[in-house]
Amino acid sequence: MDQRVKPAPHEIRIARAENPKMRERDLAAQLGVSEAEFVAAHCGDGVQRIESRVNELLLGLEAVGEVMALTRNESAVHEKIGIYDKVQAGDHAALVLGADIDLRIFPKTWAHGFAVEKREGDEIRRSLQFFDEAGEAVHKVHLRPASNLYAYQKLVAALVSPDQSPTVALQGIAEGEPDTGETGSAEELRDRWSRMTDVHQFFGMLKKLKLTRHQAVHMIGDDFAWRLADESLAAMFNHAAAGGMPIMCFVGNRGCIQIHSGPVSNIKVMGPWINVLDKTFHLHLRQDRVRELWTVRKPTKDGHVTSIEAYDASQQMIIQFFGQRHEGEPERDDWRFLAENLPRTAQSSAA
Repeated sequence: MDQRVKPAPHEIRIARAENPKMRERDLAAQLGVSEAEFVAAHCGDGVQRIESRVNELLLGLEAVGEVMALTRNESAVHEKIGIYDKVQAGDHAALVLGADIDLRIFPKTWAHGFAVEKREGDEIRRSLQFFDEAGEAVHKVHLRPASNLYAYQKLVAALVSPDQSPTVALQGIAEGEPDTGETGSAEELRDRWSRMTDVHQFFGMLKKLKLTRHQAVHMIGDDFAWRLADESLAAMFNHAAAGGMPIMCFVGNRGCIQIHSGPVSNIKVMGPWINVLDKTFHLHLRQDRVRELWTVRKPTKDGHVTSIEAYDASQQMIIQFFGQRHEGEPERDDWRFLAENLPRTAQSSAA
């Protein structure tokens, strides 16, 4: 198929019928369409377009009860089973702060929404799927046997869109105006970094100095950040699992960050994937896409906090780990010991 000509909706549906076992994301890529275009092609055939009224969605999901929340990026998939609870609505940022489902959401990036029903034998699998303006998935909610189907159907009916066409209008991701100003120096970075009292000040510091996170960890110096050897990622998982150590695991994209807090136990490596296959938490991480792995220290009023951060070939963060802690508490000693003693590269590239 000519990659310059996208398939029509009926051609996408034919391809789906001919490849029933292929993952939809992979089939969409093979067809040269976004995942949003792939899903939209099935409108009227098990798919309804819904409006991305994010705050209304989040507040309505609590009544649906137990579901599985899924947030992914190109290299990691984060799945949590639980209830959408303790919702804090907001137009710029919304929060879900439940015991199991813990989300940071940026509603303005949620451009396209769908309610999806897929029949598999005698079973109907239901999900809500949301995508950004470029057609990339930002968040999905999958129903489970214990979900309240009536509350789900009521929520879908409230959000259903008058537009049920099988196509979507996509837009490129706005990068903003290029910043022609000079970036901060290593000295400025070290001065501001060393004076942080809260990890949430980190983003503002980077914005002020016009630096990316990746640039900052390279510049700061190895008393605050150092490169880890490739094998350290699996070692971290295995040590945390063996010791029953509760950790925090963040996976995000432009529209959502999803967080696991607690122990991990069932670690399985399958080909390039390292997987956590626990009862209420599944993680699937492509180790082969991790180009750099770092340990990073950030000062806070409660002592420094240590993270492990994985970056891909485009210098974007794939995944981030911390020891589990609450605001106002010092960092766990066992997590700090683990993070500081993982194998490092022979020579740190921090300067």
